[in-house]
Amino acid sequence: MTEQQWTRLLETTDGKITSPLPVGFIIDSPWLPNWYGIKILDYFTSDELWFKANLHALITFPDIIFLPGFWSEYGMCSEPSAFGARCSFPPDEFPHAHRSVYAAEEIYRLAKPDPATDGYGPFMLNRLLMYRQNIENEGHRIYFSVSRGPLNIASYLMGTTEFLLAMMTHPEAVHHLLNLITTYLVEWHDMQQQAFPTIDGIMVLDDIIGFIGEAEFLEFGLPYMKRLFNRNVKVKFFHNDADCRASLSYLPEIGINLFNMGFDISLNELKTRTGNRITMLGNIPPRDVLANGSRTDIEKAVTDLLNNLEDKSRTIVSCGGGMPPGVTTEKLELFSALVNKYS
Repeated sequence: MTEQQWTRLLETTDGKITSPLPVGFIIDSPWLPNWYGIKILDYFTSDELWFKANLHALITFPDIIFLPGFWSEYGMCSEPSAFGARCSFPPDEFPHAHRSVYAAEEIYRLAKPDPATDGYGPFMLNRLLMYRQNIENEGHRIYFSVSRGPLNIASYLMGTTEFLLAMMTHPEAVHHLLNLITTYLVEWHDMQQQAFPTIDGIMVLDDIIGFIGEAEFLEFGLPYMKRLFNRNVKVKFFHNDADCRASLSYLPEIGINLFNMGFDISLNELKTRTGNRITMLGNIPPRDVLANGSRTDIEKAVTDLLNNLEDKSRTIVSCGGGMPPGVTTEKLELFSALVNKYS
């Protein structure tokens, strides 16, 4: 992300309305490698290809804010690997972290990982450090520390169904696990921020929060999210493209000021229920419209979103979720042009 883009992001989160509205997308391994013309495994194992793919996106779409910018990651294996999860990396499919906890009692045998040495974290951070000068030579900076959220990681370690069931049957063990994961994540974000003084934002992704009701969120989500987002940074960015209604009204309390949601809820409702205190990054359907839709479908979705938007402040036009596989250069150029034209 350039300094100019970062400034525009801060202006947007502060409530300043710009014309046209900014366009932004979360981009990472589900989209970037194949869009760039390489296999997903090549993207993960070649630091040079990782850098070139990210840089090519930034050069191709200079008017789009890509978040978090030069995301160093290994898909859903990034954080579970630190807790000992076995990880599979097919040549050109998404990697997968396998379940490693088969009973709630096994949670107490887990040790807190060291983010400096355990799992893929050291590789992710070292990649950024090695390419820091290259990134800065291109006019970009690392502005975000990034991780998945505690419930998301727990669901990979235990299995999603098993983790959700354990909330009801073994709540003390689940709290022990979430505390362990959150402690690790706080240290991991500290490490990233210490390595890059330019970091002034945190980005956390956790869809599992959308799988639980309000009572469960208050017990198993809110305390750990507040602890994780309790950082002295200007942008606190949260992604949850599952159902967000149970947790939505608590996002301001957590401190979140930038939110990427799913497409099953309107921006107007989101703004109303959060008092328009949070910048919304969204929210046309990512797969069915942006990836698989026609030019007419994309134009209708974008114009409908803009025409129905009651308050254009704190809005970054995007899709409801991260960039899906299969979105072409032409469709992204069309999306950006439509927002520039109609906003």
